[in-house]
Amino acid sequence: MSEAIRPFTLAICEDVLDDLRGRIDRTRWPERETVHDWSQGVPTDRLRALIDHWRHGYDWRRCEAMLNGFGQYKTRIDGLDIHFLHIRSPNPDAMPLLLTHGWPGSVIEFHKVIGPLSDPVAHGGDPADAFHLIVPSLPGYGFSDKPAESGWGVERIARAWAELMRRLGYDRYVAQGGDWGSAVTVSLGVQAPPGLAGVHFNMLSIRPEQVSEHPDAQEQAAIDAIDYFGNVESAYARLQATRPQTIGYALVDSPVAQAAWIYEKLRGWSDCDGEPETIFTRDEMLDNIMLYWLPGNGASSARLYWESMGSFRPTRIHLPLGYSQFPREIMVPPRHWAEQVFSNIIHWNTLEKGGHFAAFEQPDLFMGEVRDCFRTLR
Repeated sequence: MSEAIRPFTLAICEDVLDDLRGRIDRTRWPERETVHDWSQGVPTDRLRALIDHWRHGYDWRRCEAMLNGFGQYKTRIDGLDIHFLHIRSPNPDAMPLLLTHGWPGSVIEFHKVIGPLSDPVAHGGDPADAFHLIVPSLPGYGFSDKPAESGWGVERIARAWAELMRRLGYDRYVAQGGDWGSAVTVSLGVQAPPGLAGVHFNMLSIRPEQVSEHPDAQEQAAIDAIDYFGNVESAYARLQATRPQTIGYALVDSPVAQAAWIYEKLRGWSDCDGEPETIFTRDEMLDNIMLYWLPGNGASSARLYWESMGSFRPTRIHLPLGYSQFPREIMVPPRHWAEQVFSNIIHWNTLEKGGHFAAFEQPDLFMGEVRDCFRTLR
């Protein structure tokens, strides 16, 4: 098996972009919703405004140049080409940091933190806080290969990430993740491959085997968040976990369907007071959507739910572990729940703002948490 690390340059054919424009022009729109809010999904006027910008104001070549500027690579691991960004810090003593995205995210989630984390001096920071950054695309996401067989769950992805770090020559590193990135990083922490020194999360899905008969305010808030997700928010997850191929036909064929599927979550899970455009620019949201549309990842990204939906469970980790609770995160576990499964918590903090897409929404707060967590492990 070749272990070659190959440079990768994005150069999407103009025919592909012309096809996107044509599909948008031929969209068959439904009638407007019968309510005056988001309770039935994305309102027609809001989606039309986003799609109009996609058609007439958005420039993919800008995003393409940004990704190429970071430094993109591929390497074949366990039969799949894995796409990743690799940004070496100018500080030779920088700590290697593995960043893993989730759904409906991509490597785009981290674009605001790459410069300051890798070169803090250039951004007014402390050179001692520098990181070498490794930012892979999950299998079936972004420009990584799509698995052609079942079995690519979070445990296998974690093993692939450990192999990636070995190939890159990093004999000591730390890892961070949210959403599916959290599940992959939990699995990485459980496997504890040689070189992994610690882990950090901005999402943890934890519910102890036994909950107190008389929960305190923190426990009740955590229980309420779990119940709300299960009763209100989880329809997309149950669909992707049970019938990923069925929803995939719509997402891969219709750019409007793919955009709506992601736009609704960017609004619902971010700390934006119901107005996603106050947190993300339309270009930023469309950059992320394009990393699903261009490779046609609607079905392949959904299949991770089919593979691993049950992997969001408490799992013992003995490595140093940090957690940052952003207030609009889907889950809000109390620390004493985490202490039942994690034996070495070195950082636990609650932030005043931010949501599920921490690095994308609040890059400065996210960077502060990552730096604070791993500073003691340098």
